[in-house]
Amino acid sequence: MDSIKKRTYDAIVIGSGISGGWAAKELTEKKLNTLVLERGRDVKHLRDYPTAMKEPWELEHRGQMPLDVQKANPIASKCYIFKEDAAHFVVKDAEHPYIQEKPFDWIRGYQTGGKSLLWARQTQRWSQLDFDGPKRDGFAVEWPIRYDDIAPWYSHVERFAGISGNKDGLPQLPDGEFLPPHEMTCVEKYFKEQMAKAYKDRPVIIARCAHITKAQPIHYQQGRSQCANRDLCQRGCPLGGYFSSNASTLPWAAKTGKMTLRPNSVVHSIIYDEKKQRATGVRVFDSETKQMMEFYAKIIFVNAAAFNTNMILLNSTSNRFPNGLGNDNGLMGKYVAFHNYRARVSAEYDGFLDTTTEGKRPNSSYIPRFRNVFKQETDFLRGYAAGLYTSRNKIHDNNAIGLDLKNSLNAPKWGNWNVGSHIMGETIPKESNFIALDKTKLDPFGMPQLRISIDYDENDEKMVKDYLEQITEMFTIAGFKNIQTADSHQAPGLDIHEMGGVRMGKDPKTSLLNEWNQLHACKNVYVTDGACMTSTSTQNPSLTYMALTARAVDYAVKV
Repeated sequence: MDSIKKRTYDAIVIGSGISGGWAAKELTEKKLNTLVLERGRDVKHLRDYPTAMKEPWELEHRGQMPLDVQKANPIASKCYIFKEDAAHFVVKDAEHPYIQEKPFDWIRGYQTGGKSLLWARQTQRWSQLDFDGPKRDGFAVEWPIRYDDIAPWYSHVERFAGISGNKDGLPQLPDGEFLPPHEMTCVEKYFKEQMAKAYKDRPVIIARCAHITKAQPIHYQQGRSQCANRDLCQRGCPLGGYFSSNASTLPWAAKTGKMTLRPNSVVHSIIYDEKKQRATGVRVFDSETKQMMEFYAKIIFVNAAAFNTNMILLNSTSNRFPNGLGNDNGLMGKYVAFHNYRARVSAEYDGFLDTTTEGKRPNSSYIPRFRNVFKQETDFLRGYAAGLYTSRNKIHDNNAIGLDLKNSLNAPKWGNWNVGSHIMGETIPKESNFIALDKTKLDPFGMPQLRISIDYDENDEKMVKDYLEQITEMFTIAGFKNIQTADSHQAPGLDIHEMGGVRMGKDPKTSLLNEWNQLHACKNVYVTDGACMTSTSTQNPSLTYMALTARAVDYAVKV
């Protein structure tokens, strides 16, 4: 009895990443004793950022990963963050194997804070347009919420996290609670002006991002300070200048005295009591001792990141739920979607040659969705947003020797401006895109490996084609030269925006979660990470996870 009492809490949160950190903060603020389970090692803010203050020459391989490490990690090595300064925050291929029924590059971060240490920090609100998408075109199921339901919670999380941006007044990209924006470069401002002249509906803005550009009292209370524009964010920020669970929500939850953080805890499944008709706890492997133990709570939030959340629920079987907790309709793991990042356009501009940038801006400009916004105008569904970034390169004469070489390196010439763009396309959730537990292959903890079967479709191909054509046209109008288009044909996954599998909806026959992110069939289990998403929109999703989490906790505590 004493042992069970020690392992009993008011609430359990599975996962300590962006949404798990918010669940911990909100639950503990509401006086609930909360256990946070993290499958990876503990990473404390400041203490565990080993490369944060290192100069390039202090990294043994000047930032690159040794060839033998790259060969041992063909999947992780494809990701831009798998470099010497941040690879310790990325799961190695052999640490958590999975089965690629179709090619998928699954990038994970198993440590306290999860991928909140590694994300690109772009934060856009969804609009009513985005929540209406499935109902409008009939693909996926109708969202059970609308923009007005989540708007106050966007404001709630934005003020705490610290989001910089402009009030742009765009119906497809609602404004938020913004700190001062970063500045566009002169070429980006020029491009914005040219697009305003050429089009009525193609705005260009500075991106909204989770960086403290002017610290407010709430940020100082968290122990965070203003972003120093170091642009070394993936190392962990000692200033707390960008939002991460490690610097923000988890320390805030810890200050309440109501949070217990347990790292090295690999969740096996959720315990369901058929007499009580609710979940009563969580089974956990201690990754160091390999011992299984159980923890108990009245409220359970599953925030293990989209695919791991699906895995845990699918593995939570019982007589009542033989196919996974809450999976009465057999749809769990299906209708998974992602963001299409395959296409890029680059160019040069020979104007503003008397100007360059100063310092490093940890952000870029942004072209919000302009296709199929107010009417269906293309042969593909939904749309895409695009990044926009510009810079000038230094040109060195490396052919000199001795003093002449030194002088050349100290007096570089400046080249033309480089201009680049990338797509972020919305993919349509389909039943044929799914994840499932394999029946024969097990992971190092004896749990079923994840089988992934996800691919592009004709809609994605048409969207890529349109993006390349439209951005090329826009660059041409702006007078950019040497325009180059590219389609990487990369496998899904490197966007690191996997979503769905435990989607929200109005009807228990076609969805797994209701409007409060509760499992229809097990109301004390909530899912508020990427697994809950019914569709993907074109916006970066993390801000929406934060808002959904805060909203769901508020409801869970009241009912």
